[in-house]
Amino acid sequence: MEKELSVEELLAKANKPSEDAMKLHPFYKGKLGVTSKCCIRDFNDFAIWYTPGVAAPCRDIAKNPEKVFEHTNKGNFVAVVSDGTRVLGLGDIGPEAGLPVMEGKAILFKYLGGVDAFPICLDTKDPDEIIQACKWLVPTFGGINLEDIAKPKCFYILDRLRKELPIPVWHDDQQGTAAITLAGLINAIKIVGKGKKEVKITMIGAGASNIAISRVMIAAGFPAENIIMVDSKSTLHNGRNDLNTPENKEKWHMCEVSNKEQRMGGIPEALKSADVCIALAKSGPGVIKKEWIAEMAKDAIVFTCANPVPEIWPWESKEAGARIVATGRSDFPNQVNNSLGFPGIFRGTLDVAATTITDEMCIAAAVELAKCAEDKGLSDDYIIPTMDDWEVFPREAVAVGMKAIEQGIARKKLTRDELFEKASAIIKKSRDETGILMDKGIIPMP
Repeated sequence: MEKELSVEELLAKANKPSEDAMKLHPFYKGKLGVTSKCCIRDFNDFAIWYTPGVAAPCRDIAKNPEKVFEHTNKGNFVAVVSDGTRVLGLGDIGPEAGLPVMEGKAILFKYLGGVDAFPICLDTKDPDEIIQACKWLVPTFGGINLEDIAKPKCFYILDRLRKELPIPVWHDDQQGTAAITLAGLINAIKIVGKGKKEVKITMIGAGASNIAISRVMIAAGFPAENIIMVDSKSTLHNGRNDLNTPENKEKWHMCEVSNKEQRMGGIPEALKSADVCIALAKSGPGVIKKEWIAEMAKDAIVFTCANPVPEIWPWESKEAGARIVATGRSDFPNQVNNSLGFPGIFRGTLDVAATTITDEMCIAAAVELAKCAEDKGLSDDYIIPTMDDWEVFPREAVAVGMKAIEQGIARKKLTRDELFEKASAIIKKSRDETGILMDKGIIPMP
């Protein structure tokens, strides 16, 4: 990787989107609005869409609640729910300050997946109140995307809602990051010629993202015993009695099932001889040092995904001997980008009206994502697709929908071809709508 820019220049480049955001957010006064789906030929049509005509579909739904998916847009509505306690790298900034992020998430849902998503920022930090609020939303929404909720309550909220709600619930910081990371890892080990049963994986950080990644990796066939996880204190091992508490049950589970060697120490000890590093810790640089990467195995794979600055600069990892490097940033190769996952995964989930999103559906999405990149030609600097590879999203939707049907959790049974045609049409319509509104000046250019 060429080192063409200084650290100062890279940071200035990283800050440019923030500068533009401060100009364009007040220009548009937010990013999200509501447009009509139905025709309005003249004012007489309101007698169909509202009173008196609307009483007929209301009565039909009252007799058969499942008809709500036929008469309304519930099947394409997703609530993006947050309490603002863990917003990006900003921490606990509150629900109002988190609203721009949730609006942004909603337009990614719409443009990439054709999903009608709405930000729901809640003025409570109480996990049980958040759970109750989500239950109250069920009549309107076909799915819920939990976003930027602090740990450990994010685990509790997701587990409860997945068990208790009749609609799919997804936490993007957990399941989304896991799916994309798994996709990149599948292709990375393919390039270096190593198998999932043999690679030794060190995970830097033990937050919601890495806990979920480890769970999904294990479900996908990576042995738990070959994983070493490191938190802010040390490696996770069965002598970490400080973690044997109810609030740390996810970490303690990793203490019990991972780290076969019972290796102790910090990041340098955990990285020694590792084939893979997956870091979702804190923004760098300098969290991981070059000399530690140099102690990894030959053809090392390094995913350093903290934002806005990775735990170690990519060129430093390369200089230290890493073969494949990925980050969370779009200005370096191999971006681990959640936006590659949730739009297509929800598209497939909604198209078959699945009742939940299982780990197997996430794995199916990851495998399809990996295939999308492989079809275009893998290289050290291309292990995962980018957002402009639009066919990724309908392909993901098909993989997810078919897995839901296979698992018996889909209300609708469609063929693979029917799913692809449906997802492609919905996504194309969404993109075309935005293009037309821009061309007509309805969405003004800044």
